[in-house]
Amino acid sequence: MNKEDILKLIISNLCEVLPELESHEFKLSDRMVDLGANSVDRSEIIAMTMDTLSLQIPRVELFGAKDIGQLAEVLYEKSTKI
Repeated sequence: MNKEDILKLIISNLCEVLPELESHEFKLSDRMVDLGANSVDRSEIIAMTMDTLSLQIPRVELFGAKDIGQLAEVLYEKSTKI
């Protein structure tokens, strides 16, 4: 998967957990917390994304990501190191 595919996956998982975002026009700079995702939602979205990517990395390695664009970048980098 490339970065764009991973971003689409994150957005799809966001919409699954928070259906009210279906009509939202996502930007790379969108932060999950600003979109209404609480800590449990964010954890679930990240877990769903990592499961689809078959990634098993410590969540602490994702803490640097400030928005969904950066999260996609970090997950892409981790997925290419497998």
